[in-house]
Amino acid sequence: MAYIEIKHLTKDYGKKRGIFDMSLEVEKGEIYGFVGVNGAGKTTTIRHMMGFLTPDEGTVTINGLDANKSSAEVKRYVSYIPGEINFPGNSTGEDFIKNQIYLSGRGDWEYAENVIDQLQLDAKANVRAMSKGMKQKTAIVSAFASDADILIMDEPTTGLDPLMRDIFIELLKEEKAKGKTIFMSSHIFQEVEEVCDRVAIIRDGMIIDVIDMKDIRYNKMKTYKMEFKSIEDFEHFRSLGYDLHRVKVDDLQLNIMIHDQDINRLIQDLKNFNLVYFKEIKVTFEDYVTQVFKGEK
Repeated sequence: MAYIEIKHLTKDYGKKRGIFDMSLEVEKGEIYGFVGVNGAGKTTTIRHMMGFLTPDEGTVTINGLDANKSSAEVKRYVSYIPGEINFPGNSTGEDFIKNQIYLSGRGDWEYAENVIDQLQLDAKANVRAMSKGMKQKTAIVSAFASDADILIMDEPTTGLDPLMRDIFIELLKEEKAKGKTIFMSSHIFQEVEEVCDRVAIIRDGMIIDVIDMKDIRYNKMKTYKMEFKSIEDFEHFRSLGYDLHRVKVDDLQLNIMIHDQDINRLIQDLKNFNLVYFKEIKVTFEDYVTQVFKGEK
C-alpha cells in the first residue's frame, strides 16, 4: 500500500476552481513533486493532505489513516511547511522551533542548530519582525528538526535566494537518505528536476501527467545540433535518413534526434563530413512541462 494515497479527490469551489477527481500515490522513501501554475490546485490538495479541508468527494490516506477523519493521528507522522507562513504568538524563532519540537514529541534541537547555521538564520529574532525569507528559513528548520517520517511542503523555497535554495536541496537529499517521505509543490523546475523521484503536473485542478524523473535525467533519446561547412555536406547528410528537426538551409544547421543505441552509427557517418560544430541539446524538466502544457491546449 502507498504511504500517501489520494483517490478521486474533489473540492469544487465553482467557476472551475478547485480540484477534480485527483488520484496519486506516493511510496515510502520517495520525494514526490507537485508542479503547476498559481491557482492550479496545489495548495488545496496539500491542505486536504493535512486534514485542514473536507473533500466533496474522494479520500486522502497517510500511512493507512484517513487524513480528514484521523487528522490528529496523521500529524504524528507529518511535518508541514505551509505556502503562507504566519507564526502565532510573539516569540523568537528559537523559542518557536523548540516549542514545535516539544509539542510534536520528537525531534532534536542539536540538529535544528545545525540547520540554522547552514541557512544562516538569526533564530534570536522575533518572528513578527522577520522578513519573508527569514520566516521561510524558520519554517524549514522547524520541519526538518521535528524528525517526522513525512515532510509535506507547499512552495518551501519561496523567499530564499539561490544559495539558500542549493542548501535546502542538499538538506532534502539528506532527509531522503534517512528514509523520509517528501511531498513538495514547487514552481522552480530546476529544484524539482534535481531532487524528485516522480512529479505530478497539475492544471486547472486536474493531474495531466505523472513523470518518472529518471526519464528526464537519463533520457535515452538525445538531440544534437550541428552545422556543416558546405551545402554539399549538408544536403548529403540530410539524405541519410536520420530523424531531423529545425532544418535551416540558409545556415547549414539542423538538429538530429537519435537513440543512444544508434550513436555509434552517427559518429561513424560524421567522419565523412566537415562540421563547424556538433553539440548535445539537453532536454530539461522545464522543456518537458512546456510541451505537456502545449499538448493540453
